[in-house]
Amino acid sequence: MSLTDFLPPLHTIARRAGAVILEIYHAAEGIEIDRKADDSPLTQADRAANTVICEALVRDVHPYPIISEENKAIPYAERKTYDRVWMVDPLDGTKEFIKRNGEFTVNIALLEAGRPVLGVVYTPVTDELFWAVRGEGAFRQVAEAAPERLTAATYRDADSGLRLVCSRSHLNDATQAFIDDYTAPELVSKGSSLKFLLIAADQADVYPRLAPTMEWDTAAAQIILEEAGGEVVRAEDGLPLAYNKENLLNPYFIARGDRRG
Repeated sequence: MSLTDFLPPLHTIARRAGAVILEIYHAAEGIEIDRKADDSPLTQADRAANTVICEALVRDVHPYPIISEENKAIPYAERKTYDRVWMVDPLDGTKEFIKRNGEFTVNIALLEAGRPVLGVVYTPVTDELFWAVRGEGAFRQVAEAAPERLTAATYRDADSGLRLVCSRSHLNDATQAFIDDYTAPELVSKGSSLKFLLIAADQADVYPRLAPTMEWDTAAAQIILEEAGGEVVRAEDGLPLAYNKENLLNPYFIARGDRRG
């Protein structure tokens, strides 16, 4: 079976998870918030979407193992034996969800030998679906409109007015120093994995992430950006991000379009 055969059921799963999230998002009684061990927020929407996705992946797509932000951690001794594994963030941008600004996403990726080879990202509030399969290009569909192919912008570091993406929830001294190296940059704010997708859709050029993220935050959006002609590289050495590592914490990284120098 080709990986592209996985796309129709994955699109359905992402939209179903998004519908569950929106039900809670629009609930009149408000959003209940718990705290994880690292004090990051967790809502009933995270849990509900995770259940929808994990059950459907096994039932409707393929029963590969699943690494999810909301699932019990799998020991590395077991994980390292996986050739293919699903990587899931059922609600990326929980802080944006709580702020009610709409900038949160459903993220499903398939990893093979430590690299994402398929990714689906869905934005429930705007009904935008993004996807990519290795070697097949990146695409976006808005509601029921025809899908459009995504192509990241070509740029050079010395260009004036480059569009730099900064998180609404994270902006530290290292990020500011990175921004200061560019000439008259235009700063673009966006939450969750949408920052990658802005670059894939030629709405931004560079996204420096010099703060912690986890693998499930980036896997699906990374393959979409790569298939649009961009890349996601480690800030320290320019190598691509690797996945299903012993420590699922990402190194600092730079997501960018088609950089020519």
